[in-house]
Amino acid sequence: MSGLSISSAEFQRAFGRYREAALKQPVTITNHGRASLVLMGVDEYQRLKARDRVALKVDDLSDEAFRAITEQELPAELARFDHELGGKP
Repeated sequence: MSGLSISSAEFQRAFGRYREAALKQPVTITNHGRASLVLMGVDEYQRLKARDRVALKVDDLSDEAFRAITEQELPAELARFDHELGGKP
């Protein structure tokens, strides 16, 4: 992760300075030389959380959801990617 990296002792000494820095870039806080925490602004946190996804196994899908996916008609312009699935070149 890019951004600023500081020790936990330095973070405690200058909290205000690093709180302000975290609004501009992530601040990695280390403990005994290893990354431990990342301080970031709430806007960046919310942006990252919005990207969260839940992955399901095919076996976890309901029969209805599986049918809806497998019976879906794909737009013709996506045919150019068929070769990636072992389809027609």
